[in-house]
Amino acid sequence: MDIKSIYSLYIKEQSISTDSRNKSKGGLFFALKGESFNGNIFAQIAIENGASYAIIDEVEYNSDERYILVDNVLETLQKLANFHRSQFTFPVIGITGTNGKTTTKELINTVLSQKFKTVCTKGNLNNHIGVPLTLLSIPLNTEFAIIEMGANHPFEIAELCKISDPDYGIISSIGKAHLEGFGSFENIIKTKKELFDHISQKKGTVFVNHDDDLITSISSNLHCIYYGKGNSDYCKGEFIDSAPFVNIAIFENDIQITIKSQMIGSYNTSNMLAAACVGKKFGLSISEIKNALENYIPDNNRSQLKQTGKNTLLLDAYNANPSSMEASISNFKTLKAQNKIVILGEMRELGDISDSEHEKLYNQVKSYDFEHVYLVGKWNSKNDKNISVFENTQSLISFLSTTKIVGKTILIKGSRGNKLETIVEYL
Repeated sequence: MDIKSIYSLYIKEQSISTDSRNKSKGGLFFALKGESFNGNIFAQIAIENGASYAIIDEVEYNSDERYILVDNVLETLQKLANFHRSQFTFPVIGITGTNGKTTTKELINTVLSQKFKTVCTKGNLNNHIGVPLTLLSIPLNTEFAIIEMGANHPFEIAELCKISDPDYGIISSIGKAHLEGFGSFENIIKTKKELFDHISQKKGTVFVNHDDDLITSISSNLHCIYYGKGNSDYCKGEFIDSAPFVNIAIFENDIQITIKSQMIGSYNTSNMLAAACVGKKFGLSISEIKNALENYIPDNNRSQLKQTGKNTLLLDAYNANPSSMEASISNFKTLKAQNKIVILGEMRELGDISDSEHEKLYNQVKSYDFEHVYLVGKWNSKNDKNISVFENTQSLISFLSTTKIVGKTILIKGSRGNKLETIVEYL
């Protein structure tokens, strides 16, 4: 069965699933494969749970007309998503970056939804499966789609662009992350730039942080809309303070408008300016932009402030790499607060530079002379009196469950793999 025929079934069924356990009333089940599972095996269960059709790629599971045999289920899902994308009559904004892409995506969606019917990537469904599923969740009466794209190997952004075909692009930042997969920082730059390369081929437009020299340099030949501190920037704005929530200024006809966010971290300034720039480009008033940014409340363990009754927690336990760690620690150092404690999880997927980057971060956090620092994972302990190293999060929890920590302001920063959000109840 060709893609057009499968698309006709998709339009009729209006439902896509990749989990055979989901109960449904109709829909298409895609029998995806992974390193430790084969969705073909569960196709019959999906049908029994209500799916109208199962897309499979192994002939022995082709029992009757409800099973649609294709060469490759994943490629079929991607082609179907791209075919659906070709029906869009509204703009698609693509976002990638080492840090800040999810927050930027959420902020842009918050701003644009003040005036338009928008759909954006849910959570971090930003890979070769998540992007197609996001596209297939977008109704044709949408007015803006915002697609987040992640990568941990070269050429992945190019592949996601082929599927999602964005009209506009934003790179939130470029830093050291997933170096095991990328092989070098140069490959990270090339991969992030693949979004801009795609936009260039379409003669589209990119939104560029003019204060970021690297991103500015790789966009020099494109049609750019700039945001930053410069007087010539389309959207001019700057950081004011963070105590602990970030306040920024946006300038409209030389008049300063203060935006008081509910996010922690001065590094969110560029994410907020990106959203403001996109909103301004598409006709939102400064008051609408201000309202959206001030009412956005972060979740999912990103840039959150939590008051536990015992301590004040700055929770950013979703992503950790050298650039995001350095930014978080530097921001915390400048925060006006007493009795500051830092809890950091190890950084992963850094390859050959892992030891040197952890060493660099260790020295940074030591130099700031916080009241105490707790490190989780593969850090080299140097027996510094105010730095404690724990093998894993569970070891830290065992310590915290018998240690009274009260009246502190605590930065918690780590990746999802560290699961540092599980320590919150002990603080």
